[in-house]
Amino acid sequence: MVKHRIKDITLAEEGLRKVEWARREMPVLKMIGERFEREKPLAGIKIGGCLHITSETANLASTLVKGGAQVFLCASNPLSTQDEVASALVKFFNISVFAIKGDDREAYYRNIIAVLEERPLFTIDDGADLVTTLHTKRRDLLEGTKGGTEETTTGVIRLRSMAREGVLKYPIIAVNDAKSKFLFDNRYGTGQSTIDGILRATNILLAGKKFVVFGYGWCGKGLAMRARGMGAQVIVCEVDPFKALEAVMDGFLVMHSLEAAEIGDIFVTVTGDKSVLRGEHFKLMKDGAILANSGHFDVEIDIPALEMMSKSKRRVRPMVEEYLLEDGKRIYLLAEGRLVNLAAGEGHPSSVMDMSFATQALCIEYLAKSADSLKPDVYPVPKEVEETVARLKLASLGVKIDELTPEQEKYLQSWAEGT
Repeated sequence: MVKHRIKDITLAEEGLRKVEWARREMPVLKMIGERFEREKPLAGIKIGGCLHITSETANLASTLVKGGAQVFLCASNPLSTQDEVASALVKFFNISVFAIKGDDREAYYRNIIAVLEERPLFTIDDGADLVTTLHTKRRDLLEGTKGGTEETTTGVIRLRSMAREGVLKYPIIAVNDAKSKFLFDNRYGTGQSTIDGILRATNILLAGKKFVVFGYGWCGKGLAMRARGMGAQVIVCEVDPFKALEAVMDGFLVMHSLEAAEIGDIFVTVTGDKSVLRGEHFKLMKDGAILANSGHFDVEIDIPALEMMSKSKRRVRPMVEEYLLEDGKRIYLLAEGRLVNLAAGEGHPSSVMDMSFATQALCIEYLAKSADSLKPDVYPVPKEVEETVARLKLASLGVKIDELTPEQEKYLQSWAEGT
């Protein structure tokens, strides 16, 4: 059996059923996998992935293996691992996994280092912890790494900072910025799965509640849209004037976060920044306010400040901590402030991850051919990869679209014709 650190290998059968169920909703990845199996574009390549260990990720990993790769995985969040899926990957797919749901910080980074010590040629990251660990704690393993991809906004922000400072040592493709990622995965995936995680954790009724969304990027847009669809009164808080204006034009109430803190029932952060909800907000919140985060790291809600303001806390449901403040108010924190959609739920629906992970697979194939010609930097997803994923998805849905006529193409490229 391949190297691994998982909870319980006897969970593998249950995990396999979950992987198979997800595969039904991932036709694009299936088509890519069939081609990979024939052509073996990744033959002999080691790939290290720091991703959420879910049934969807399992289908990405197995697709890479079909292409000839050897895959090593660790979790990109301590609470997002599906232990049964991790077991299935080890037992049935011969993929090394180092992840157990609930790992502490020390174990989390030990798992990352276990993947890095396999000396992967390419990295696949979700949050950039794998890349940053390689560039800081284990620089001795940097030599030989030729390229990578990044899955999420938080990771891309970190990697672009590394590139600006000149410390990034190999090229990385920002899969997060692909149209098939932010238009669908972020908007529809995060929107639905965040609501799902909140409801699984609390079993509350959203209809009539004042639902405050912090951040109106693509994730925030999807979340606001889905919350409104459930009957909630949605309030948006933003720092970007254009995004705030867009939220107003989309029909949402936009206000300063301190105003929202006084009237909100549920507060959800999706910004990628730290201390978005902090002490000054907690003081103003009503008794029974619910806090959740769907950003990548658990820094968006200032939990240390909440701890300092509280005289006691207790777990009232599996993913719900009740903080009793000095003034007698109760504030409820979901999933320890970590990704509520993955910690309390199952994450994004498979059908949207189909596009994101298809893009990942094709970007790794692109790097296998082109990494030697790329300088260390953060790159956009190649246009041909974007279009391939979109066309394959449309084909899987049985949707046909038009093509430009020669006359139309000529018109779009010329300037001579006017009124």
